[in-house]
Amino acid sequence: MMQTQSAPERAAVAFLKEFGAAATHLVRAPGRVNLIGEHTDYNGLPVLPVALQREAKVAFRPRPDGMVVLHDVDEEFPPLEFEIGPAISPEAAGHWGNYVKAPANELARRFAVWRGFEGVLHSDIPVAAGLSSSSAIVNAIGLALAHINEVPVEARAFAELMADAERYTGTLGGAMDQAISLGGRSGCATKITFGPLRLQHVQIPADWSFVVADTGVRAEKAGAAQNTYNLRRTECEDALSRVIEDLVRADRVPLIPSSYSALLRAMPVDDVLALAEDVLEGNLRRRFRHVVTEAARVNEAVDRMRGADITGFGTLMDASHGSLRTDFHVSTAELDELTAIAREGGAFGARLTGAGLGGCIVALADRTTVGTVLETLVGEYYEPRKLTEDLDARLFVAVASSGASVQAL
Repeated sequence: MMQTQSAPERAAVAFLKEFGAAATHLVRAPGRVNLIGEHTDYNGLPVLPVALQREAKVAFRPRPDGMVVLHDVDEEFPPLEFEIGPAISPEAAGHWGNYVKAPANELARRFAVWRGFEGVLHSDIPVAAGLSSSSAIVNAIGLALAHINEVPVEARAFAELMADAERYTGTLGGAMDQAISLGGRSGCATKITFGPLRLQHVQIPADWSFVVADTGVRAEKAGAAQNTYNLRRTECEDALSRVIEDLVRADRVPLIPSSYSALLRAMPVDDVLALAEDVLEGNLRRRFRHVVTEAARVNEAVDRMRGADITGFGTLMDASHGSLRTDFHVSTAELDELTAIAREGGAFGARLTGAGLGGCIVALADRTTVGTVLETLVGEYYEPRKLTEDLDARLFVAVASSGASVQAL
């Protein structure tokens, strides 16, 4: 295979060409693949992602003023220039520049940062594929600005700060993407819990492989997709509110829970689900059922991973995909087909990853089956659709990697 210039070199070389001098620093922030626990983080319930080997990298040099001037190696994304302040005007909805402005806006508001930078961005995270390319940019820009302006950075607190920042773009997400990108550990999946944010690293068995496969259908968190994502959050909140109202009327628990996690601490899962069957109907019942059962699957998946039970873990992935398809309504025909092909090729389990509505699946294999899974996906999905160009970006084996960092050049 032809060797290509590494991302750090590409960003640094492009910086020199663009600005006529060398960059002083490089910041990197990985994307992520979520193994299980979808649409649970913004409900305060656990997730189990890994930080990827695919990263957003920015070569940068501080400026003496408040201007941010950023170029992207990919010409699809036009240059961006703006001045830091506590009320930065956003670009049009869906514009990539909003993911750059978001951390600048939040850091200016919280810490009165004022000093900007010149930079060049290069990312090898597939865009709009459910692998958190946008949050990686938010984290990278946030870390660069924090470094320049001497803002203290502690991974968990900074993850929550960047999650707040990203809502500037209009997506009402949780903090999973920011937390794993900042706090991931090499060779490990990370169980992330919320309220407060905590990261618990779980060693991935040496012979397990997680295959990431892109449908080729972009899952843009803008426009209709953003509206659908935000609607799911509203539906989950409405469902919880109605269940709690019923508990209050019936005086069934000594302390009234205010969140999904508090509800699940107060009552057994089966009792919670039975209550929802009585109180909710239609889509609210389905959304509630997915959130509660998905959280239970995350907790069981951690046990399965620790016990190297690959069959059990795969079964949980399959159940997660089924729930996302039938109860949360975020799968697509392409996602369903890719998961089925992966299983046909020998995967122990497969599910959509990310918000859904397009993007990627993740499939679990071992060292004896991973080759067949990859070959089957190529032969039965990518070749018939003529999606073999740049296949390495569409189909790869995840490498659990370390979290974001800033280094001097």
